[in-house]
Amino acid sequence: MIVIVMGVSGAGKSTVGAMLAAALGAAFIDGDDAHPKANIDKMRRGAPLDDADRLPWLRDLAGRLDASRTAGGEGEDRTDVVLACSALKARYRDVLTEGRMDVRIVHLTGEAAVLRRRVEARTGHFMPAGLLASQLADLEAPMEAIEVDAALAPEEIVAAVLDALHDTGSRPGKDGKG
Repeated sequence: MIVIVMGVSGAGKSTVGAMLAAALGAAFIDGDDAHPKANIDKMRRGAPLDDADRLPWLRDLAGRLDASRTAGGEGEDRTDVVLACSALKARYRDVLTEGRMDVRIVHLTGEAAVLRRRVEARTGHFMPAGLLASQLADLEAPMEAIEVDAALAPEEIVAAVLDALHDTGSRPGKDGKG
């Protein structure tokens, strides 16, 4: 199974994704770690990424998903993977899910003020709080996803996701996106 933990900056994707991966015994990929230097520099300057900036990054993440999955071997022994990635638009999620079976999407949602406070409180991250508005504007909420309020404690979010995964199995939703 592939679980994509998505949402805007400050939603807690990396924290929740790592904790969820540990709980599932899955590999973890943090999308922030895969951004090319040009993307990071652009965001640090306060400029939002556009589709042309994101496409190579998303393709790289899709390749990392496949590499992580096949590390476990074929068939039933395939490795589960949790990916933390903004995946703001449906077409971005399409790149990540195309041709991949057993994908679930977890959408971490939250009020803009809460997310902004979180982003402003972070140190050492390349994403400035000034770009949050552009992410919220770009966000296309998935039609079918496990939706969890990012204001909850990370442990509560993980518990809610695990419950939802257990209740629905690992069946993908519309478009294979869960």
